[in-house]
Amino acid sequence: MQSQSVGYLPHERPPFGRLLLYALQQVIVMFPATVAVALITGFQVSTTIFASGLATLCFILITGRKIPLYYGSSFAYLTAVASMCAAQGFEKVDNILPPEAIQYAQFGIILSGFVSVAAGLLIRFFGRNAVEKVLPPSVTGPVAMIIGLTLAGGALSDALPTPTGAGISSVEICWTVVSLVTLISAILYSKYLKGLLGQLPLLLGALTGCAVAGVMLLSGVDLFRGMPAAALSASLWKLGDGSIFAVPALTFPKISWAAVAAIMPIAIATIPESTAHMYQLEVYVDDVAKKKGAKMPYRLTDMLDRNLIGDGLCDMVSGVVGGPAGTNYGENISTMAVTRVFSVPVVACAALIAIIVSFFTPLIKVIYGIPIAVIGGLEVYLFGAIAAQGIAIMIDKKVDMFSSKNIAVIAIILIVGLGGNYAFGGNIPFFGLNIPCIAGAAVSGILLNLLLSIGEKKENQGE
Repeated sequence: MQSQSVGYLPHERPPFGRLLLYALQQVIVMFPATVAVALITGFQVSTTIFASGLATLCFILITGRKIPLYYGSSFAYLTAVASMCAAQGFEKVDNILPPEAIQYAQFGIILSGFVSVAAGLLIRFFGRNAVEKVLPPSVTGPVAMIIGLTLAGGALSDALPTPTGAGISSVEICWTVVSLVTLISAILYSKYLKGLLGQLPLLLGALTGCAVAGVMLLSGVDLFRGMPAAALSASLWKLGDGSIFAVPALTFPKISWAAVAAIMPIAIATIPESTAHMYQLEVYVDDVAKKKGAKMPYRLTDMLDRNLIGDGLCDMVSGVVGGPAGTNYGENISTMAVTRVFSVPVVACAALIAIIVSFFTPLIKVIYGIPIAVIGGLEVYLFGAIAAQGIAIMIDKKVDMFSSKNIAVIAIILIVGLGGNYAFGGNIPFFGLNIPCIAGAAVSGILLNLLLSIGEKKENQGE
């Protein structure tokens, strides 16, 4: 009993009752970000949750049941999906993308998985330094920054209502108040709450915003939304009218090279994040093993290649069923660090719970009912955090900001990415082609870095 109180290692299984509680906690932690991605992009919420659980189960099998990571939808792909839809002329109906738009995005998501798989194979056959040469932090950091910064306009448009005319209406006032309360409360929760609650600032911020919206509902201002008819009508099968039970809407991908050009390069930005999670995870797991007087039968950092290959294959799995692209979740790692429960069976059970939840309509209705003002307040925080993560990558990897090569690479990525977004609406006209700004920025940075690296090794040896 004492060893159990210290925690659980990846290969250990808690008793059934504890396993269910730990798994439910992991689902709650995963929900805010994964659901927010679906609501913002216009993907089906039930399908997104289903894809998240299914991909997590696949990840566990692909990695030989050795890595306790949960796969969830990634915010990194939001701009790419939005620019693809804008280029193709798709618009949301009741905040849901048309099935054809989702199908095109699926094709891009599936092929984006090859980027992570390729990175994993590079590590397996050539070592970790091979990826660093192609994707150094001077490239991945700025790419992460522009992913967050190009979403700034969408965040503010959701957080602040569109003016209806002369004067300020009561709806506009309530909308603004709810978004501000959501934003400020989420920030305060992330800074001051400790323990398990400290890992749920987005969920608690959303609940606080919804509570304020509920008070305003009593005064006659309704900011809540109903479940779009398209969300239920797209279901593969319903029990009766579907008000209780409905199979998630599953779609099959359609070929779209425009979607590939927009979405595939974004996987570049998720590689350092996913890799960093493995190093972080190993530190926590080794600490638990030391306190238990046990020894891990394997090193997690020796499985970096499996992790990236698993990430890429999970993108393919999610893309096949109609879910967004994703990566492993830092929120879930933080929860495991707090509880010291790193059990792979717990993560697998959490994935099963997520799959089951996706079939019950009342739970999906609650998610769709979240006011846009609440989502907008969270977006302001989340998208800024994505940009800040790009800065953190460069600081953590000690990028030399006095290097003329690094300055050139960072400058090109930022200007191509941001300039393309604000000057051309997300797609840069280049010799008759419309290049998605983030894809263009990422490829430009990679090529420039490789070009400026020619002869660098000889110079260093000479010095």
